[in-house]
Amino acid sequence: MASAPLAATTVAAGPATLLTGLKRPMAKKIGTHSGTFHCDEALGCWLLRRTAQFQQAEIVRTRDSEVLKDLDVVIDVGGEYDPDRLRFDHHQRSFETKFGYGFETTRLSSAGLVYKHFGREVVAGLLSWPLDHPDLEKVYLEVYRNFIEAVDAVDNGVGQYDVPPGTAPRYVNNTTLSARVGAFNPRWNEPSDDATLYERFLKAVELTGVEFSSAVDWVARGWLPGRRPVVEALAERHNVHPSGKIMWLKECCPWKEHLYELEREGGFVGELLFVVFQDDRDKSYRVQAVSVGPGSFENRRSLPAAWRGLRDDALSAASGIPACVFVHASGFIGGNKTLEGALEMAKRSLELE
Repeated sequence: MASAPLAATTVAAGPATLLTGLKRPMAKKIGTHSGTFHCDEALGCWLLRRTAQFQQAEIVRTRDSEVLKDLDVVIDVGGEYDPDRLRFDHHQRSFETKFGYGFETTRLSSAGLVYKHFGREVVAGLLSWPLDHPDLEKVYLEVYRNFIEAVDAVDNGVGQYDVPPGTAPRYVNNTTLSARVGAFNPRWNEPSDDATLYERFLKAVELTGVEFSSAVDWVARGWLPGRRPVVEALAERHNVHPSGKIMWLKECCPWKEHLYELEREGGFVGELLFVVFQDDRDKSYRVQAVSVGPGSFENRRSLPAAWRGLRDDALSAASGIPACVFVHASGFIGGNKTLEGALEMAKRSLELE
């Protein structure tokens, strides 16, 4: 058995080698599997350590069932999902648990399971909110949609889009959180003893925690406050244009995700085509096409083809609208120096292809 660094303790555990980290009297123990690690159990361990129950818990990495049975909570190993007994594995053939609350596509990984049962407490703690805070449930659900579900999906091999069988990716993407966690595992030509894996796993745990904390902060302090200006703008859209297809967003904010949700709630999905707002940097105005859905590059309706790729006087001449600045070559966004000009660009775009 390889020798361990002073920061960790190795304990023989039958056929497996158990690494428990620093010894603390009466510390709770979180169990997960040994060997190559992944994003879901790294994040799951971090989330558990943010709860009152497991704040000072040791992480035990083993596959020995005799060791696992005595641990306080076990994730991503053991072949059992039993929240009453704090067993959170998702690898059993019978496992089909989804998050719920409208999220019915992706089976949960160990991260999603831990978040499902402990997420409210973790989110509230990070934000210093009480558990009865009126916005906690909305933030809890949005953090799942905006962060946790992707971890669940990658771990379970769920693609982000439906594509024909045999379709090859156009480029390699190793920048996802799951990929970056995986990169902490030793390379094939590096030492991969238990002590090395344990040390690197702890680094992965911390990485997931930093990114999760950032996601919670963004949702609560960036995304959530942006809902009010979109609600107000949608209420006024028929005053902007009788069709209701143009929205003048008086306060620039992250509007897209709120828009799709508010459309569903209001029963007018797909009606809005263009959003006009002021650019905070140069104080000019933008007219942006609404995409068909979150994350899509396809627009419900693009700015006219004859305007695309033009700038300044050439664009004003082609459109007949003074003070034009640009229209992107793809037609998804354009600019004008004045609010009146940007609104006119949106209105004419309703009529021109």
